[in-house]
Formats: sequence, structure tokens, C-alpha cells
Amino acid sequence: MVTAECKPRLDDLVEQPTTDGGSSGRGKDDPSLASESPVDHEEVFSPDQQRAIIHRVDRRLVVVLACLYVISLVDRVNISTAAIAGLNEDLGLQVGSRYSIIILTFFVAYTVFQPLGTVLTRKIGPRWFLSSITLAWGVVMIGTGFVDSWQSLAGLRVLIGVFEAGYFPGAIYLISTWYTRFETQKRYTVFYGIGCVAGALGGILAYGLSQMEGLRGLRGWRWIFIIEGVASCVGALLSYFFLVGFPEESHQSWRFLNRQERDFIIRRVNRDRADAVTEPFSFSAFLQPASDLKIWVFAFIFFCVTTVGYSINYFLPIILLGMDFTVAEAQCLIVPPWVFTGLYMYGQAWLGDRFRLRGPFIAFNAVLALIGLSIMGFHPQNPVRYFGVFFVLAGASGNTPPVLTYQANNVRGHWQRAFCSATLVGAGGIGGIAGALVFRSQDQPHYLPGIYASIACNVCILICVAGLSIWFRHRNEKARQGQVVLEGLENFLYTY
Repeated sequence: MVTAECKPRLDDLVEQPTTDGGSSGRGKDDPSLASESPVDHEEVFSPDQQRAIIHRVDRRLVVVLACLYVISLVDRVNISTAAIAGLNEDLGLQVGSRYSIIILTFFVAYTVFQPLGTVLTRKIGPRWFLSSITLAWGVVMIGTGFVDSWQSLAGLRVLIGVFEAGYFPGAIYLISTWYTRFETQKRYTVFYGIGCVAGALGGILAYGLSQMEGLRGLRGWRWIFIIEGVASCVGALLSYFFLVGFPEESHQSWRFLNRQERDFIIRRVNRDRADAVTEPFSFSAFLQPASDLKIWVFAFIFFCVTTVGYSINYFLPIILLGMDFTVAEAQCLIVPPWVFTGLYMYGQAWLGDRFRLRGPFIAFNAVLALIGLSIMGFHPQNPVRYFGVFFVLAGASGNTPPVLTYQANNVRGHWQRAFCSATLVGAGGIGGIAGALVFRSQDQPHYLPGIYASIACNVCILICVAGLSIWFRHRNEKARQGQVVLEGLENFLYTY
């Protein structure tokens, strides 16, 4: 077992032959492997072959999930681009807090139904569950293009929240079952980063679709919802044929790996954390981690991250209008900060996995967001305020993959991981609710209450990460001295 302080070695990524023909670190009598189909222990892949297998998993698993996440994000945040393309005026969303209520209705449903995402992904299967909910919210999105009142819009946003709730936790959980602990951040970053950067391009797409103004007697903002809804339905149908299940499932439903390659994936995950094989489901096993304080600290950190991230996502086009940019400029200028954020996230992920550190990067991102919020909120010149947006997005939304990885690296066991994923993304949904409330229409153009709330969230992140790092270091020392066994696994050490 490797520790957070060790540098990566080739042994951590590839199998080495042992005297008994098995894989290093796991004997041929390992019970977790005995419950699986027989493994040819004489067969050992070369390092190059092993890397090729892992890259094949990357292309089939992470890229497909990322493409669906693009659809999810575009459908979730397109209301902000539609708002400045005529939706606000037609449905009177600028009256009182109607716009915030519309966002709030989505996140209430999204938060309530998220805990079911990991359980249903496991029980129904990723292919059926994830593709079905994508098709469902695509149909609702098409219907959104024909609403005639803000109350109807709010009702449809509830349905979109219900269907989208299962995707993110299900996808995050699925990815975590295929990789070792110190490979996950790069995969989470590709999954989340592709989604965010491509989702940001939805602003340019929305501007193009809004130019269909008057076609078939429909306003441009209606075409934004209709066309993007059709794209979601098409993506859902295609995803059914390309999504894969869990590594221990029969490969008959997905043939990109043969039986020996699948067993190789299972063995390497078992060597890392000994939980590749699913434990029988029970509510007691699922709820057992609820007494672990660190799980709730992870959830609170993610709440703070998403409060800032979602608020910026939903209000950025409107904030840019307040900086005296035109509608077309506001819809297009959201793209450069997201491109910068995507590149920053991947560089950070490479370093995080390379040096096996999580907390310091999360803390650095919080400081970066604090700098950006100060510039965006208080500088008198609009071009400089726009420059601050780059730091805010990189520090806030860029903190999502490392926080997901921070939590995933420090828990083990299938249903514990499922519970922790559910609490984390559930807290993220509550952060979306908070983000909808802290930025209010009456606070434009500077939105200072939202700026203050976002600053407070990043300060809380710094405090929590410092506390967890001290605690993890203390527990690791106890484990090295043989005084405790962490997470029920000999030689397991926390990552900080």
C-alpha cells in the first residue's frame, strides 16, 4: 500500500509477476477474487499492454460520461443565456425574485433526489439508468420551449431537477469503481472539465440559436430550449449503446474488454483498496458511514465550493451585462474564463496525482477565488472586474474535482463510497440552492451580498481543509505505529 507522501511508481500502475504467477500484492487465494469468475493467473500483461487497457477504459468510460455531462450542464444553465435573450421580458422574471425562484425550484428537486442516484445506478445499472434519465430531461427541456408563464417554467424546472439529480452522483460513483485512488483526480477533471468547458460553449450556441428569432412564430429563447432538448434526446439514445457498467459485471453487455482484461482491472483496484467486488446491499451498510464526522466535513466543503460555483454559473451572463457588455458579448465572454479553468484544472490534477496531495491544492484554489472575488466585486474598472472572473471560476469551479477526489481517496467499501458520494453531491445541490439566493436581482450591478457570501464560503474551505489535514496526519502517525487500523484495512493511510 502506498501512502500520500510517496511518489508514484510504475508498480502502482501495472502488475508485476510474482513467484506464484499472481499479481503483486494479492495472492491467488484472495477471497475477493474467488467470488469472481476464474482468472488465468499465468497470464500477466506487459506494462505497455496494461497502460493500453487503462487508456481504453478512459476513452470508453470517462469520455462517454463527460459527453453526457456536457448535455446535463448545458440543459441546466441554459436558462441564464435564455434570460438575456428575451425570456426575462416575456415571462416577467425580473419582477421581484422570480428568476431566483426559478433556479431555486430546480435545485430543491435536484438536492432531494440526488441521494438515490448512486443506489439506482448500482441497482438498475448505469446503461439503463443514466441513459433513461437523460432522455427524460431532454423531453422536458423541449417542453420548456413552449411555456407561457413563469409558474409553468418553474414546474418544468422541478422535473428537470428530478431527472438530472441521478446523473452526477451516478457518474462519479461509476468512475470511482474503475480506478485506483491516485488515478481518480485526472479522470474526474476530464469528466468535469470537458463538461464545463463545452458547457460554456453553450453560451455561443445559445446566441446562435437565439438568432432563429421569429422562425415558425417562436421567439429565439424558445428555440434555445427546443434544439438543446432535441440534442439531449439524441445523446441519450446514443449513450445506451456506449455506456459501460461496473468492472465486476459480466462483460457480455460491453465488449471493449475481454475477460482477462476485466479481471486485471479488478485485481489492481483490489490491491489499492480491496473493494472492487460489490458488497451485498443493506440499509445498515449504506447508512453506517453517517457516524463518521469527516464525511460531513467533506460534504460541507463541497457545499461551500458549489455555492460559489453555481452562483457564478447562473448569474455570470447577467453580471457581464452589468459590466456594460452587450447581450452578444455577455453570451460569448463566458467562454474564455471556462477555457482557462479547464486548462488550469487539468494541470492541477496532474500535479495532485503526481505528488498525491489534495488539501494544499484545494486551499490554493480557495485563495485564488478570494482574490478573484475581491477584484470582481470591488474594482472600479469593468475590464479588470472581468479579469477577476477568470480567478473566481478557476478557484471555485476548479475546486470540484480535487474535493471529489479528496473524499474518494479517504473512504473505502462500495456502500460507504455510495453513501459518501450521495452526501457530497447532496450538499452540492444545497450549495446550488444557496447560490440561487445569495445573488439577487435587486443587488445588481455589483451583487455585493453575493460577493460577501462567496468570500465567507472560501474562508470556511480553508478552515476545514486545515483541520482535516491536521487530523489525517495525526491518524496516519498512529497507523504507522500500529496503534490503529484505518478504514478497516491494514496499511491504509489517509491522503491529505
